[in-house]
Amino acid sequence: MPAATEANQLQRSEAGRAGGDVRSDVRVSVEARAGGGIEIDLQSRVALYYGDNIHQQVLDVLRTLDVEHAIVNVVDEGALPFVIAARVEAAAKRAGLVKATSALPDPIPLPPAYAKDRLRRSRLYLPGNEPKYFINAGLHGPDAVILDLEDSVHHAEKDAARLLVRNALRAVDFGAAERMVRINQLPLGLSDLEEIVPQSPDLVLVPKVESAAQVQEVDEAIARIMGQNKITRTIWLMPILESALGIENAFAIATASKRIAALTIGLEDFTADLGVAKTSTGSESLYARQRVVNAAHAAHVQAIDSVYGDVADMEGLQRWGEASRAMGFEGMGCIHPMQIEVIHRAFAPSPAELEKALKIVAAFEEAQAKGLGVVSLGSKMIDAPVVHRAVKLVARAHQMGLIPPSEAGHA
Repeated sequence: MPAATEANQLQRSEAGRAGGDVRSDVRVSVEARAGGGIEIDLQSRVALYYGDNIHQQVLDVLRTLDVEHAIVNVVDEGALPFVIAARVEAAAKRAGLVKATSALPDPIPLPPAYAKDRLRRSRLYLPGNEPKYFINAGLHGPDAVILDLEDSVHHAEKDAARLLVRNALRAVDFGAAERMVRINQLPLGLSDLEEIVPQSPDLVLVPKVESAAQVQEVDEAIARIMGQNKITRTIWLMPILESALGIENAFAIATASKRIAALTIGLEDFTADLGVAKTSTGSESLYARQRVVNAAHAAHVQAIDSVYGDVADMEGLQRWGEASRAMGFEGMGCIHPMQIEVIHRAFAPSPAELEKALKIVAAFEEAQAKGLGVVSLGSKMIDAPVVHRAVKLVARAHQMGLIPPSEAGHA
């Protein structure tokens, strides 16, 4: 092949971002060439201190990807190694230099798998292509973080975000937060699973679910990938209902897989499907939210509410959360760390509720110890459903850290 023709077939691609408003990211461009090895041009704010390390990492990643000849330009904005590795890999793959190889960072130790009914009051959405939000997310104390590959990621960046989220699952310590990933709507979401499942996320959110068959397709894909990678750690599912059809099929969806730990609703898409405005009172979605609560409880999974979109309206968020809890939801999404504390407060029982529940549980345990079939509190007889509700409230308060284990009884 003539040299000119061969050169015309070589490609240049880039991934990542750089610029004055960018932090914790890196822009990497990779241009293939016929020979000459790998040439790296590095610009970094921390080149004096870490330039040699960054240069070596870029070289190591390309060698892992079997890239032998390329011109690489790196503009670093304080990216951590897991980000650099993801951006180099994305750029090299976009340039057509990589087929199936991956450059994975060393994994950090994972905690034991979480229980199906673990506390999920708050789940903080993190845009999947914005590494600056990953690093300190766990410090804000959410019950879960959601590394989002769907709505927050532009379609042209889906491939790069997928690699970044994959690496974050391996390299970022999110503290006590459950590690969730929202994949894309099927069928694109199946490609997300190929990269995400081998990293053992705690839970996968499946968007825009309208039928049990969609959940089953995801379940089967997860089982296959887990088997191929010899993964035994539990991966839960949370379908998101975002249309009128999805709401009508809520119970079938909630019972479509044993992996399902919770059912939730996406109100922005749901109200758009109805052709109505989403309001702060939620009257337009009341039926749908009640349907989700009823289906979830009938299926013995958690009911989780949508996000509250106005991050400046903390009083409105408090009211929404309290109404949500009263309706039977156990948590909701949040799009800003400032919302976490308010949500936790809204979903906590009041001191009066907790005090009454503790008295009922104590009376129940006393009756059990005496072999009595009837529970009484003072002069009042306590029905079994009331006892059951009190036991659940005390157990949940214990999960929230509102009471010490010694006061939680056997709840």
